[in-house]
Amino acid sequence: MLRYVLAIALGFSIVTLAGVSVSADDKKDDKAKTLEGKLVCTKCKLGETDVCGNALVVKEGDKEVTYYLTDKGSKETYHKCAGEQAAKVTGKVTEKDNKKVIAEAKVEKSK
Repeated sequence: MLRYVLAIALGFSIVTLAGVSVSADDKKDDKAKTLEGKLVCTKCKLGETDVCGNALVVKEGDKEVTYYLTDKGSKETYHKCAGEQAAKVTGKVTEKDNKKVIAEAKVEKSK
């Protein structure tokens, strides 16, 4: 009987420790990431949305990857409808609906 109780206790401790290590790995992904590229309008330049928004187009190897900013769109001071602006964006990068999204974005225009 004691053997069964010890086996169950060991099983629970292993499951608990595995859960703690997974939680620690998840928190590492929450770090802010800085990306450099061209800041463009999602409506006027990319033609992907019905209303103006902001996206950062980053060259990664031979491909261009688009990161969508979760912000106020055209009401942001850095928004540029028709053209593009070189910029550095720092924020939390996630993926939503198979699109890369930058939350809590801090935008610095490059010169």
